[in-house]
Amino acid sequence: MLKVIALGGSNSTKSINKKLAVYAANQVANAEVTVVDLKELDLPMFGIDEEAIHGIPANAHKLNRLIAATDGLIISLAEHNGCYSAAFKNAYDWLSRIDGKVWQNKPMLLMGTSPGARGAQTVLGIALAGFPRLGGNIVADFSFPSFEDNFSDQEGINNPELKTVFDSKIESLVKAL
Repeated sequence: MLKVIALGGSNSTKSINKKLAVYAANQVANAEVTVVDLKELDLPMFGIDEEAIHGIPANAHKLNRLIAATDGLIISLAEHNGCYSAAFKNAYDWLSRIDGKVWQNKPMLLMGTSPGARGAQTVLGIALAGFPRLGGNIVADFSFPSFEDNFSDQEGINNPELKTVFDSKIESLVKAL
């Protein structure tokens, strides 16, 4: 059985990116899905002083071990003012202190969604440029616009054109796994 991590790049209890990541992970046949909730990680704010005094938090090590033990990653990034959410960037920074290859070269479907028509394209661009330098093996990426209009809890992606594109991205990930 394949092991897949679903991570929504937000600490919101109502995160649409977490919802999209979990939905995507559940489209991978015969996969055991581990959902990473940034809110539950409860990591202190990264800083050199924090690390010098307290060391790297146990939950950062736990996340690093989860990544090491998985076959693939599905990450959907929230866009906060054109960048990563503070919670995601914080986890990312802590992980980089454990292993410079944060994503450990695991095959990754990188996504982003938003309530608006751009579908988190700005933060996706940042991640597409930066993740490969830190062990990101991005095999597919997907920008999902206007989440509330194009997704329902009952059907998942309900826009036929977007569903076709999404399905091809899942297929690319599955081939890489």
